[in-house]
Amino acid sequence: MVWLISTTAYSQSSDPFLHKLYDRLHESRAQTKYRQLAPIPVGAVYVQRPGEGEKEIREHFRTMKRLGFNALKQIMTVPGWTIEQVQLMALEEGIIPWWYGEGGWEAITDNLLKKLAIPLQTPMTEVRRHPRIIAYQTEVLRRRILNTQAYIKTNGRPLKDRSVAYEPELGGRGFDLTERGKQQFRQWVRKQYGTIGQLNKAWNQHHAGLQPGETEPFQSWDDFEQRYDKLGGKEYRHLHDILNFKAEHGIASIRQTCEQFRAFDSSAVFRGGGEIGLFHPLAWYGVDLERIADLMTQYGSFYPSIHFAWHYGEVNYELVRPFYMQASLANDFFKGGWAATWESTGGPQQFSGGRGGGADFTVDEGTITQFLLSQIAAGFRGWGAWAYNARTAGWEAGEYALLDRHNQVTPRAIRMGQIGQAANRYRDELWAAHKEPVVGVLYDWHNEAMWAAMTESGRDEFKHRPMQARVGVSRALINANVPFEYVTVPDLKKGLGPRYKVIYLPAELSLSDELLKLLTTYVEQGGRLVLDVPSAYYDDYAALFPTNDGTPFERLTGVTIREYQGAGANRTYKLGETTVTGMIASLLPTKAKVISRYDDGQPAVTEHRFGKGTAVVLGYEAARMCFRPNNAASEKQLLASTLGPYQAPYTCDGAIAYRLASPQADHYFLVNDGPAKSVTLATGTMRYKNAKDAVTSEPINLSQPIRIDANSGRWVRAER
Repeated sequence: MVWLISTTAYSQSSDPFLHKLYDRLHESRAQTKYRQLAPIPVGAVYVQRPGEGEKEIREHFRTMKRLGFNALKQIMTVPGWTIEQVQLMALEEGIIPWWYGEGGWEAITDNLLKKLAIPLQTPMTEVRRHPRIIAYQTEVLRRRILNTQAYIKTNGRPLKDRSVAYEPELGGRGFDLTERGKQQFRQWVRKQYGTIGQLNKAWNQHHAGLQPGETEPFQSWDDFEQRYDKLGGKEYRHLHDILNFKAEHGIASIRQTCEQFRAFDSSAVFRGGGEIGLFHPLAWYGVDLERIADLMTQYGSFYPSIHFAWHYGEVNYELVRPFYMQASLANDFFKGGWAATWESTGGPQQFSGGRGGGADFTVDEGTITQFLLSQIAAGFRGWGAWAYNARTAGWEAGEYALLDRHNQVTPRAIRMGQIGQAANRYRDELWAAHKEPVVGVLYDWHNEAMWAAMTESGRDEFKHRPMQARVGVSRALINANVPFEYVTVPDLKKGLGPRYKVIYLPAELSLSDELLKLLTTYVEQGGRLVLDVPSAYYDDYAALFPTNDGTPFERLTGVTIREYQGAGANRTYKLGETTVTGMIASLLPTKAKVISRYDDGQPAVTEHRFGKGTAVVLGYEAARMCFRPNNAASEKQLLASTLGPYQAPYTCDGAIAYRLASPQADHYFLVNDGPAKSVTLATGTMRYKNAKDAVTSEPINLSQPIRIDANSGRWVRAER
């Protein structure tokens, strides 16, 4: 089958997952350099203890190097010491004193190879290890430290080398705006809409009861200036626009910081993202991490902060499956670019966190194994742990660290180093590897912003619902070992849709005409579209989305949605053995086939052939019903409706299994969240020369059960 994408034809017979297009989505000079260098920084924060001098510091760095660490995520010094002093020691001990490791080298060009008398035909794997390259790049790094010292001496502080996801300069979270924010927002609105007529249409002023003060639509821009802030919480699009305005302002601010950083040092790596969990209501924060990731195309790497006590509260501090969900979402925001967790947990945390306690989990070598294997499987290339050793007093004292309270090496520190060594052994394979998803789970920032807009009138829980639906469908896919990936609306615009046999829309409350056209083309050319409730409730301006007979929605899905009802309060509905809760849609099939019905006979799931593909409507909150663990019946029902004729290309009985595919080998990451067990990995049609444990190099016979320790995991490298 040949899929036409923009003006270029991609043969899915030779590139079935469109890997070449995937790699080009965030292509740039910077990203090309990273792919060439293939860095896997394994870093951690060094915290200097009172009384530690040069001897003790160097001993720490030698231990880190012996364990498998090759970078420092950060340095914290006691009074009287400078970061640059410690950086020079680390460099002398063979540890790169920045989170980006070798990613901060100069690009290895033909001119550089000639300058260093290294034959041009030398394989890059050997070039990177060549003594003259290492000496040259070490001097590059040393000069960076000295230049930073000079900059601080002149300016009083170092240059900013990273972004924060949220800056309250124009207002607090949600819809709050400072006076400066209001002024800039008014200017933004004028630029966005151009005429007062377009604004009135976008802000639903032609509908009843939504005018400022419930009087008349805006008569002029002067009238808008006087009355725009009297709209209140009933009109949703202007609230969406406040969040969008904040997100755009954040991007402009980060871009300015990036330019200043690049002017100072063009080879160093900027990191964008910030200390914000990906289960938070990002749109409500006025943050669009996908746009931040896109900006990093030219400047560096994208990352989320991942601390268990801070960033998993919204999923009730569940860890194992959300490990992969969070890392995968971050990686998938930056398809083809360098993403990693440059701010991640190293050890226990009981007193510090977003809830101020209550997250009583264990962080041992098993948890670290589950965590890191999930990160690598999601596509991350490197990590920076907070911290190698802990703060010694006050805030976070004794927490988060790989070392124990007495500064001694722990099994979790050893394990992190071992996994880091394995990742660096196979760095070229990991940089060349891709997911091969069956399902694309849609992430739509503008949909999340519309959900957030609905919270202004006191219904705070609405801002969490799109995340809950996304987690639910992800959980069902993970538990069934079905490979998936988060796909965004910009991805679809760039032609990535045919990468997925199935695209699932969880809780797409606000469905735009543009997105519907993209999805219609996807289905027409052979894709399987699945959407659940309350998808297609609103359009992208928060007016009711038209689904009646003859509309583009009805032609695609073969159904009209007469209205939305509810299940669980005064009425119980069952779908087979599954009790349905939440919203349900009253579906009226026009051309679609009814696949399943509720116990009262109403249509619950429909399927419609359109072109070469299929559109499926799940008339209930199928994804959100799987948000919490232990809903096996709901997950089974969702999977059956979603996959249709498709199935997972591999299975693992008894453990979670993720796979990355590279030309040389496939990498399977098996995660066990229960007692020690032996599991069977069936690789379907894939056949391999041999397999081994990537960490220990122990041979593995794929025809025999694979032993996994309790609450841990294994990384299997299967050579093609």
